[in-house]
Amino acid sequence: MDTRLRLAVLCGTALAAAGGAAWAWARLRRRAALPAARPAAARPAAAVGAGDQGKGHSKQILVLGLDGAGKTSVLHCLATNHVKRSVAPTEGFNAVCVSTEESQMEFLEIGGSECLRSYWKMYLPKVLLLIYVVDSADHARLPVAKQLLHQLIQNNSTLPVVVLANKQDLEGAYCITDIHDALALSDIGDKRKMFLIGTHVAEDGSEISSSMKDAKELIAQLVLEAQ
Repeated sequence: MDTRLRLAVLCGTALAAAGGAAWAWARLRRRAALPAARPAAARPAAAVGAGDQGKGHSKQILVLGLDGAGKTSVLHCLATNHVKRSVAPTEGFNAVCVSTEESQMEFLEIGGSECLRSYWKMYLPKVLLLIYVVDSADHARLPVAKQLLHQLIQNNSTLPVVVLANKQDLEGAYCITDIHDALALSDIGDKRKMFLIGTHVAEDGSEISSSMKDAKELIAQLVLEAQ
């Protein structure tokens, strides 16, 4: 596997599993505690555009992926630290704010249905981080997920990307190594910060899994580094 796919612990040390084994996000030495988020009402595209970027310390994070990948459930976990699997598919825009001592992060999810994908690229110049969610068990649509991801970032060589290989708990789900290859992440380039984390959403009402906690810490750290 190409070593250009970098995984880093919170202190910044890069690591890779030895002997070509699956890449893994290491358990961090400490937890970057994020307070519970306050979900914001879905707003039209113009309301969360470039005009909002830079006000105060707000940092917009774009959450994309095919319909059914689990974006909304993942976003709920990141924002509340609790699981809610039975959420309706996003048919437009879904914005959630998470406040920390250092900044206010605004997660903007855009639905993954074919009719909404044309909006994705419009928002890339306005964000500091892209979270791309894929369904690890949806083998048939991984080529589409790959194509869309590469098209999204082909003209932006420095935008950090966090790929969440979601639904790792499902039977037949591809492991991290297979997702890395299926998405051809080695071809994305070595100038950007690129992370690949296996995630899953546990039972409703439970606390989020350790992998989701790690993803949350990583995102918080990337935001801090961008300030």
